[in-house]
Amino acid sequence: MPLDVVRELDRVLASDQHDPFTVLGFHLIDPQKPAAVVRTFQPLAESVRLVINSKKIDMYKMRDEGLFESVIEGFHEPVEYCYEITKYNKVVEIIDDPYRALPTLTDFDQHLFNQGTHYSIYDTLGTHLMVMNNKTGLMFRVWAPSARRVSVIGDFNFWDGRTHQMRAINSSGIWELFIPGLAVGELYKFEIRAQDMSIQEKLDPIHFSAEVRPKTASIAYELGGYEWQDSAWLRERDATPLYHAPMSIYEVHPGSWRRDPGNPERFLTYRELADTLIPYVKEMGFTHIELMPVMEHPLDESWGYQVTGYFAATSRFGSPKDFMYFVDQCHCQGIGLILDWVPSHFPTDGHGLGQFDGSSLYEHQDPRQGYHPEWGTYIFNYGRNEVVSFLISNAMFWLDKFHIDGLRVDAVASMLYLDYARNNGQWIPNRIGGKENLEAIEFMKHLNSVVYKRFPGVTMIAEESTSFFGVSKPTDAGGLGFGYKWNMGWMNDTLAYFGSDPLYRKYHHNSLTFSLLYAFSENFIMPLSHDEVVHGKQSLLAKMPGDEWQQFANLRLLFFYLWTHPGKKLLFMGGEFGQLSEWYCKVSLDWHLVEERLRHRQLQQFVKSLNHFYRDSPALWEEDHNYTGFQWLDFKDVNNSIIAFARKASDPKDHLICLLNFTPEAHNDYKLGVLEDVQYRQVLNSDAEQFGGSNVTNQDIKSPIHEPFGEAPMHIMVSVPPLGGIILKPER
Repeated sequence: MPLDVVRELDRVLASDQHDPFTVLGFHLIDPQKPAAVVRTFQPLAESVRLVINSKKIDMYKMRDEGLFESVIEGFHEPVEYCYEITKYNKVVEIIDDPYRALPTLTDFDQHLFNQGTHYSIYDTLGTHLMVMNNKTGLMFRVWAPSARRVSVIGDFNFWDGRTHQMRAINSSGIWELFIPGLAVGELYKFEIRAQDMSIQEKLDPIHFSAEVRPKTASIAYELGGYEWQDSAWLRERDATPLYHAPMSIYEVHPGSWRRDPGNPERFLTYRELADTLIPYVKEMGFTHIELMPVMEHPLDESWGYQVTGYFAATSRFGSPKDFMYFVDQCHCQGIGLILDWVPSHFPTDGHGLGQFDGSSLYEHQDPRQGYHPEWGTYIFNYGRNEVVSFLISNAMFWLDKFHIDGLRVDAVASMLYLDYARNNGQWIPNRIGGKENLEAIEFMKHLNSVVYKRFPGVTMIAEESTSFFGVSKPTDAGGLGFGYKWNMGWMNDTLAYFGSDPLYRKYHHNSLTFSLLYAFSENFIMPLSHDEVVHGKQSLLAKMPGDEWQQFANLRLLFFYLWTHPGKKLLFMGGEFGQLSEWYCKVSLDWHLVEERLRHRQLQQFVKSLNHFYRDSPALWEEDHNYTGFQWLDFKDVNNSIIAFARKASDPKDHLICLLNFTPEAHNDYKLGVLEDVQYRQVLNSDAEQFGGSNVTNQDIKSPIHEPFGEAPMHIMVSVPPLGGIILKPER
């Protein structure tokens, strides 16, 4: 036997081989002679027989470790064969040889992936059911360029990494192995030997399904076969820009919106959520659901923001096709679906992406760039082309395979700045000496340009808390290219204002008006999100000062301000009915409050009415991102803590007059500026009796007095409810 073959066989036996195909499987001995050698490595076999055309040939055990060989005569080219293996426990098994298959990964796929421009890598890497050499089985591919050896392990080989060693494909860093006979449902991982000879077991980075935590194996899964019913929704979505449409988002943590009443420890499934959550959202008048991350994650308390399975809908709630059903039902009932997405960082769990092939593969090697001190997680290396292919493909995956309507990108500020959550000396400046993460900025521009080109009807949303320029500006105008940016400044200022005693609010009046100085500098979504009702921050209702009546009045007024302020809307679940306790991810919302207490039902009814009024009023959304859609009428009544403004549709004659009183004092015959010499009728009052208010209202139609007031050319006289807001509409 040639010395080079001996060396390669030794490497196979030592499980340290980057291309076991060089010595295993079928090999012609001499092209001029009709003979071949067939080898297989079966560490658990007592004996092996080669089966060709029903003829069984005993194979020679050439190494005690389990290396078997047979020389066969009369063959000029590869032939179909299989093995009959008798194991030490006397179990007999017939298997096809995985080392018969030629490489199938195309040069083009390799090039695009290594270049950072492969946007559907999920169709290539990972695990896929296919037919090769007339045999059905699973094709496994994984990127691990620094590994010495990669094996597929699972129940099918007793999790023994010696048996199914993979082949490295050229210089791409990708490993490949087709295992005939395996089917959807197989549990598997990759066993990786690093350059330092250490061995670790890793999840498939592009697995589509995984075991329920705390188990960590990937599950072979085929995504095809679901019959979508949402084609009409997708056509309308792509034809209707959201910028000039109503958008009221209900933010949901699917594991705690509701639990099974008979077993509070059990999650509702995706299908149960489709039957309960979607009708509720539709009845309440929201236009969209935003789900906190449903990608697979090991720790419930991370709320899904520390992801180990970027391409897998978490199995906590069912299968990927169950989740497809949920999305489909959203669309069939007229509800858009947005997913929270986390390309900013990932956890250090041993089975995840961290130190994947023994090197800093997905993350930076230097902890000053690659480790997040605030969250104890790894930071993606956006300067590595393959990481860019992975992340952009992941975004495209959810939009493509699951018909998702948008992605809310988490923690964008942490991506933008190299010094985020770091002190001096703990970060490395960029190549021009600044603190901006130039590679992350380029990644986000690349991401958004690709997403909007392929899916023009979806929306990309940045959760970004700084004054970074142009987050929602087009990339060709120097922006990052997102469709929207969360207005974190408005949220923080407004909640601080509402948390103060009404007696002292006049000293904080600027907190109400400041947001209008920058309201049209970005395309904003106005959030009251989950982050504001956890970690000791109290629920929205509990933040409100005063007695119970005042707390509910304040919360109605907060919602009134949110829905009338320029920008799209987002409310975290539970806020709509006045959840009393802080949100906790392991228990259901306090739905008993709605059943048992009138004020909670009245608040819920107010949010429902507010949503439906909003959707029916183009003045509240048509010009959300244009200064022509808003006009101050009075922002100077500091002593009374009252503000008034107009919201306008694209046709200015279609406008609404809004007045908000942030103290418990009611006012009669209060001057309110109006824009036209027409009669005005009150159309919404947060203080209405049906919502639990004191019913200070304006029943009569109001005729303007031809005398300027505030920023308006004329005014009317109105009654102002305590801790209330009113909307008046011109009578045409």
